[in-house]
Amino acid sequence: MKLLKFTESTYTRSTTIALLAIVVLILHSSCSSDSKSTAPVIESSDSLAVMSTYGVSTLISDSGRISYRIDADEWRIFHKRNPPYWAFEKGVYLEKYDREMNVEATIKCDTAYYFNEQKLWKLIGNVNIKNPKNERFYTNLMYWNQEKELIYSDSYIKIEQADQITEGVGFSANQDLSVWQIKNTKGIYAIEE
Repeated sequence: MKLLKFTESTYTRSTTIALLAIVVLILHSSCSSDSKSTAPVIESSDSLAVMSTYGVSTLISDSGRISYRIDADEWRIFHKRNPPYWAFEKGVYLEKYDREMNVEATIKCDTAYYFNEQKLWKLIGNVNIKNPKNERFYTNLMYWNQEKELIYSDSYIKIEQADQITEGVGFSANQDLSVWQIKNTKGIYAIEE
């Protein structure tokens, strides 16, 4: 039988290994926690979009004829909200086509909401519209009621035509922007001498 001889270096090594094992066990137990992180509970399902689509380019038809094209970075539908709506919070570009599929008008803005039950568009931020007469309309807030075929705003608006620029606060027009009226107008007009 052999006797093991413990020297001071063997004792120090054994103590170091034991201390290292204890430290590893303590660190391991502190890293693995029993508490689980969870997301907050969603109280109401109406705050959730039923559809979220990214990189959208879609055509919309009316009575079997393509009428519009919509391009958007993000399109979300909230049909459980009151009222239900579509959200284009990262901007939207819309083209309106005539019967021969020529671009008749364009709309571009930073944010848009479409309330489908009312057939009402709310356009917000850098609203830029071109009508069939190549007139340009600039504002920060505009509504388009498709049911009443009316476009309107109570905000500042600027309209650029070939020979004049008209500005004002408050605006209304028919749906194709061929007949429009500005309240509180001012402008730059060409006058013959």
